[in-house]
Amino acid sequence: MHVLVIEDNPDIVANLFGFLEPLGYTLDVARNGSAGLHLAIQNNYDVIVLDLSLPGLDGVEVCRRLREEHHNPVPILMLTARDTEHDKVTGLSVGADDYLVKPYSLLELDARLKALVRRVRNEQVRHTLTYDEIELDMRTGTAARAGKTIAITPIGYKILLALLRQAPRLVSREALEREVWGDNPPESDALRTHIHALRQSLDKPFERPMLITRAGLGYRLAPANAT
Repeated sequence: MHVLVIEDNPDIVANLFGFLEPLGYTLDVARNGSAGLHLAIQNNYDVIVLDLSLPGLDGVEVCRRLREEHHNPVPILMLTARDTEHDKVTGLSVGADDYLVKPYSLLELDARLKALVRRVRNEQVRHTLTYDEIELDMRTGTAARAGKTIAITPIGYKILLALLRQAPRLVSREALEREVWGDNPPESDALRTHIHALRQSLDKPFERPMLITRAGLGYRLAPANAT
């Protein structure tokens, strides 16, 4: 899970890295609201941990701009040292999905982050991801397009899953490599090879391509009838 932490307290940041990284999380950190907003816009995150009190832009303004100006649907867990109803209501009203009051349990933070990601992916009640003509069964690892089963490798499955979760948004090369290989991507151009293999199965038998490459930017899924 790729998490953006927007927090100016170095001790809290260190605790989050020390607890979450061994659980398999990949963390990016921003120490102020402006830097956090920039990272959130430029990258695809599974969830954001956002402190309410930040230098420069505070957490409420960061959240508001992400939702209203950039229409970014990433789940946001807001951290606040203020245990008041007003602060909680304000955070939720500008688009935060959940909140924790400091000091908080790291075990509870882990559970809430995972619950937010499951909720936004609708994976608690749904085992199949669909976009336009593509269907991916997460229980069996099988995929189909327009009702026809397509052959995919285990890595092709991971790539397609990442693209479906973001469709039709662009997914950067770095984000795809992180989904497939974690923090240890191969030095060779392996991703391009696997993208080519996935495209052969996903697009070649059909009239219109759905797996689109944006040179220098990344990859995305587009509707089969896109012009």
